[in-house]
Amino acid sequence: MTTPIQKLSELHATFRFVVTVDGLTVAAFSECTLPTLQVETEDVKEGGLHGFSHKLPVRVNAGSVTLRRGVTKSNDLLKWYMQVLKGDIANATRTITLVILDSMGKPISRWTFQAAYPIKWGGPTLKTGESSTAIEEIEFVHHGFEVS
Repeated sequence: MTTPIQKLSELHATFRFVVTVDGLTVAAFSECTLPTLQVETEDVKEGGLHGFSHKLPVRVNAGSVTLRRGVTKSNDLLKWYMQVLKGDIANATRTITLVILDSMGKPISRWTFQAAYPIKWGGPTLKTGESSTAIEEIEFVHHGFEVS
């Protein structure tokens, strides 16, 4: 039986993950930056106690997600972003799932982002004399997520 302390000590590599969009694996991403989660608070001053104020939660602010991959012949990520540029956000929304895998390829954590759409696309920096991989990135926002 695993104790809570043993579960805390399990560390996993960051390079084993799978990204799906609407249930389909669409690309092999080399990097993913998960959102920063922050609870916004409001200061409420205690009546009569001038040296203390309460910090009450107002809302949770979940940041954006950034995916990076090597440029391929497919321009599907740019096409997805272009839908938003054209104002077609309703058809550009997707469900994006990121699954982190252990060393045996078994899922250990699943992040599912609902009603996600891209807000930023970045192309590679092209430079003569360089032999590095051309990387494109896409950043998206979402309207809710689940972690399981």
